[in-house]
Amino acid sequence: MDFLGSLLGIAPCLCDYAAKHSVYICDLEDNLEVLRNAMVELKNVSEDVKRRVDLEEQQQMRRRSEVDGWLQRVEEMENEVTEILREGDEEIQKKCLGCCPRKCCLAYELGKIVIKKISEVTEQKNKGHFDAVADRMPPASVDELPMENTVGLDFMYEKVCGYLQDEQVEIIGLYGMGGVGKTTLLKKINNYFLTTNHNFEVVIWVVVSKSASIEKVQEIIRNKLQIPDDKWKSRSSKDDKAMEIWKVLKTKKFVLLLDDIWERLDLLQVGVSLQDNQNKSKIIFTTRSEDLCHQMKAQKKIKVECLAPEEALALFQEEVGEEALNSHPDIPRLAKVVAEECKGLPLALITIGRALASAKTLARWEQAIKELRNFPAKISGMKDELFHRLKFSYDSLQGDTIKSCFLYCSIFPEDCEISSNKLIELWIGEGFLAEAGDIYEARVLGRELIQVLKLACLLEPVETQEYCVKMHDVIHDMTLWISSEFGREKNKVLVYDHAGLFEAHEVARWKEAQRLSPWNISFEEIKEVNETPILCPNLQTFLIRKCKDLHEFPTGFFQFMPAMRVLDLSGASSITELPVEIYKLVSLEYLKLSHTKITKLLGELKTLSRLRCLLLDNMYSLRKIPLQVISSLPSLQWFSQWFSIYSEHLPSAFAEAFAGDNVLFDGGRALLEELESLDHVSDISINLYTCLSINILKGSHKLQRCIRRLCLKACKDLTSLELSSSSLRRMKHLESLFVKDCLQLEVVQIKVGKEGRQGYDHNFPNPSLEKWFHSLHEVCIWRCPKLLDLTWLMYAQSLEYLNVQNCESMVELISSDDAFEGNLSLFPRLTSLFLINLPRLQSIYPQTLLLPSLETMSVINCMMLRRLPFDSNMAANCLKKIKGNQSWWDGLQWEDETIRQTCTKYFFKMSVIQERRHQSRQLRYCRQCHCLPVYPNAMWAQDPNVPLLAMCIFTKQINFHVPIFKILQEHFPIFTEPIQQPSERAFLKPSCCQGLRTKSPSPRHHPKDIQTKRREDTTKCVASDYGLGYGWISLPSTDTNYND
Repeated sequence: MDFLGSLLGIAPCLCDYAAKHSVYICDLEDNLEVLRNAMVELKNVSEDVKRRVDLEEQQQMRRRSEVDGWLQRVEEMENEVTEILREGDEEIQKKCLGCCPRKCCLAYELGKIVIKKISEVTEQKNKGHFDAVADRMPPASVDELPMENTVGLDFMYEKVCGYLQDEQVEIIGLYGMGGVGKTTLLKKINNYFLTTNHNFEVVIWVVVSKSASIEKVQEIIRNKLQIPDDKWKSRSSKDDKAMEIWKVLKTKKFVLLLDDIWERLDLLQVGVSLQDNQNKSKIIFTTRSEDLCHQMKAQKKIKVECLAPEEALALFQEEVGEEALNSHPDIPRLAKVVAEECKGLPLALITIGRALASAKTLARWEQAIKELRNFPAKISGMKDELFHRLKFSYDSLQGDTIKSCFLYCSIFPEDCEISSNKLIELWIGEGFLAEAGDIYEARVLGRELIQVLKLACLLEPVETQEYCVKMHDVIHDMTLWISSEFGREKNKVLVYDHAGLFEAHEVARWKEAQRLSPWNISFEEIKEVNETPILCPNLQTFLIRKCKDLHEFPTGFFQFMPAMRVLDLSGASSITELPVEIYKLVSLEYLKLSHTKITKLLGELKTLSRLRCLLLDNMYSLRKIPLQVISSLPSLQWFSQWFSIYSEHLPSAFAEAFAGDNVLFDGGRALLEELESLDHVSDISINLYTCLSINILKGSHKLQRCIRRLCLKACKDLTSLELSSSSLRRMKHLESLFVKDCLQLEVVQIKVGKEGRQGYDHNFPNPSLEKWFHSLHEVCIWRCPKLLDLTWLMYAQSLEYLNVQNCESMVELISSDDAFEGNLSLFPRLTSLFLINLPRLQSIYPQTLLLPSLETMSVINCMMLRRLPFDSNMAANCLKKIKGNQSWWDGLQWEDETIRQTCTKYFFKMSVIQERRHQSRQLRYCRQCHCLPVYPNAMWAQDPNVPLLAMCIFTKQINFHVPIFKILQEHFPIFTEPIQQPSERAFLKPSCCQGLRTKSPSPRHHPKDIQTKRREDTTKCVASDYGLGYGWISLPSTDTNYND
């Protein structure tokens, strides 16, 4: 009974327990549904959280770790719930009689898991209500920049990477012309930090561009440094914001990449300072201006050059694509031609390559080449993608003057090496430099503008020609496009650079032209086709170059060109007469006839009342300028007749024919008087041939102020040249001085004192106290056999070029009697020194000279010069070359071994051929001997390397000139070898001696060009050569067969 009572006592408890746990089994199906619904709700919350996270991450924020963990737990729960629901569904399907599970224990356990998972899912859902799902990320050290495959930048890239490792280099400037690849290189450097281990904390990329402001640059840097908004907005001024940036950067090691700088960017105003660069930060920038590299204080400058031909072709082919290149067998060849036209400019290669990517016919490629050469703006993309981008460089030029000067360069053909001096001459002629005041200041301004254009990479220096510039072909195309009003007036500037581009029908285009520049063309087509006059109402500039076959212009060629201002015929070197119509060009301001064969100027030149510049240099055929012509040009400012022949050096028949009404007949006297009468003349280059003309110059204050280039030539009676100190001060513009063939000149003296006062001090004052020869940079002294020294050159502190030849009496260049003690800096700008055939020269200067700018020195046939005035530091400056005889060099005496070793590195010995050529020149100018020796048993001159002249020497019994024979033996040892079987005649080949002439202008022609004719007992060589005069050669009067 007790047992039964106990059992009945616990029965309610057992029922309660069974009822409590039976729900795991009985309510399994309902609980599974509850779990399924709870999981759906959790997934909905999870999706909301994910969307919030995605939005924040798009704002460069980083999701919080708790959010990330919550989302991961949701994914795990989803997998767990899926498995539970699968098992639950299977268990329900296995119930006996549709109500009881077959395995109660399993159902019971599953029911417990379901109840627990419902609780977990509900709890997880409740945890998904986050106030914030992401935080602002710290900035990445570097942001990757998109870029295509690069070509040809590896060398410059490696160079920059090397500087990044150099702690001494802080600022690097990358400069080059537009479209050359500077930005691409900078992007490559930026991405370098993505793949390379480095210790820079942040790399900042800023596109500065032309319109950038300090505020814009500050804003970009601030965003990269993640300076908080509230702190940034509280800084109202640029200075406050700069301070905020500086506070952050001073704690970091950074790289600042500044792309496309157009003007100096004040980094301190931005908030960037490397003054106390303990963190070893770097700044790298790109610009089109080399000058900006200096302004930005770049310690290393790297010029980004155009691609090499192979690299350019590879880039071009990549842009064109294989499909177009393989569409015709000849297209790869034409593709190479197009790539060459782009001259390695990447932007041009890419632009034109993309334009031709669809060109699959030979005709289309040939048309593209024609357009590229003649009308490049027609090619797709050239204007918008290329010219407009390059035009930014033009737009950045300050002022209309430099823009006009730059566009003027389009008058020269592509690939043309342009003389800087001749370019400035034309700028002056066009009036572009009128703001300078006078012509001398205009030249200074012109040189400055050329330097600005070079620094802006719009002009390029020519490596082989120091005083020349050139323009990249694509830049040239851009200048033509701008000059033609952006392609609207295609005929405004016409340039023909070879005969193939010029045909007779081209003349029709001249009607619209303002500037016309034919090179290497003939005018025969014009003569044949154009019977009517050529109408060029707008033509202002006519520039002819390298038209050597042009002997005359068609009749009436210049008749209808009323607007002509600049006429340059110097390239038509074969014309002999000036067209009469030129005198009708009443607007003409610049006339250049240099290098032509024109024999005379007509009196009608007086009608050119606006003519400012008249250039007659190197006109060796000019015989006559009528009197009162030069003095009748009221606007003339610049007159130049440099290296031309005067009447004393013409045959008597010519002299008589052109005497009288001729300013050239009296050695320059009348010409000087006419120039002095002009009101506006300020620049004169002239040759003087008489002491009278020299005295006129010495007595004219006005002429002294105007002289720029002066040549004293063959002044027969000139024994001494005295220059007063006051005259030297007035000749402040003298740049070039030549003294040639003044056979009696012994001394040049400077008279110190006031003019009009009795007595002058002929001692040379201390050069450091005097400012004479301020502008003199070129001096040539040739064939002055009695001249003793050039001591006066001590005052030429601007001297750059000195050439002294064939001065047989010169012992000292600077006299030791007049040299000054102490550290006197002579010739600080001298770059070239030539001492040739000075047999008695023993000293250049008695003391050591610094010569900090000397690059080239030639000492030839100066065997008595045993000492050079050098010290061991001189050669470390600019010296590149010392040229001379090996025997002379071996005999030099040195103060110490260090100087010899230093200079030996730069010594180049003359070859045997060069020595004999200089020896033959020395014999040629032997003025004391007026006849070539004719002597028996003449010896052969077996030297084919000196074929300058062959003279027939007869071997009969005649007299010969012993001193000349000794000279021959000294200078031509080969002459001492006698002929074993002397023939009736022998040939002598020393060169053109005084009195001998070759028929052709070139001494390299065959000896058959020598002409002789009988005159009593002498033979005279009548053919012309270099205008050196005539002489007589003694020949026998007996029965002698005179043959050429």
